[in-house]
Amino acid sequence: MSKEKKDKTIDIICPLYNAEKYLIKLHESILQQKRVNISNIKYILTESSDGTEDILKSNSIDYKKIKKNEFSHSLVREQAVFESNADVICFITQDIEIYDDLWLYNLTKDIDDDIVACYSRQLPKYDNIEKYTRERNYPAKSSVVSKNDIVKLGLRTFFFSDASSAINRTIFIKLNGYDQKKLPISEDMYFAYKVIMGGYKIKYCANSQIIHSHQFTLKQIYDRYKLTGNFFKENNYLDQYGTNGSGLDLAKYILKRIIQDKKFMLLFRYPFDMLARFIGMKVGKHEN
Repeated sequence: MSKEKKDKTIDIICPLYNAEKYLIKLHESILQQKRVNISNIKYILTESSDGTEDILKSNSIDYKKIKKNEFSHSLVREQAVFESNADVICFITQDIEIYDDLWLYNLTKDIDDDIVACYSRQLPKYDNIEKYTRERNYPAKSSVVSKNDIVKLGLRTFFFSDASSAINRTIFIKLNGYDQKKLPISEDMYFAYKVIMGGYKIKYCANSQIIHSHQFTLKQIYDRYKLTGNFFKENNYLDQYGTNGSGLDLAKYILKRIIQDKKFMLLFRYPFDMLARFIGMKVGKHEN
């Protein structure tokens, strides 16, 4: 039997890099969370060129510092989990804005031995194309997925985001985390696949909300999708679940919503945005 929800201890793990414009607001928002038992807030600071470390020191905030060549989205998180004794670990990124004081409670309250991973709803900040990707990937209704949903959902069964997520620490360790791999992107999908194929469930928690949005240049979009293409090349077992079809469905949805909202200025951006994603993914999948 799992512990009573109110007794669960939680460690929050947050990598930092040039985070001075986010840190104070983020830290204060965490401290304001209600109905949760936070054991530790683990900040891992990659050596930065701004005043992040000064802010940490002047506010007596505990942190661990690492060199740039030591950073990896997967390994930094994995090591922090292996050093934790909490019941639940919560991954966040430095650039999220926490919506309210029940964000963490709503994210973690259903974690048990069956639903072992949960992730938050991400709300857009900018009126751009990413607004529609957020809308599709993070709807207003919560849901739970398991291995039984693969036939219906395909690759989307393994959708997960560690921008704001919670995981049963015992299961994370049992599944060997990210298998000590140095993953530059999509470490969340890598682990979600292991969760689902291990017979566990993932919950999307629509009532646990964060604001998380970007204004990427076309070059930044291309670079991100090139890395994603690298990920799918190295983990090509995911192709059987419809990697190409998933991207096409998203492109169709975005175009439909742009037209419905009469955001005609976005129509000029749309083909270039989609092309940057498509070419980046193709190059990433096929480069040596």
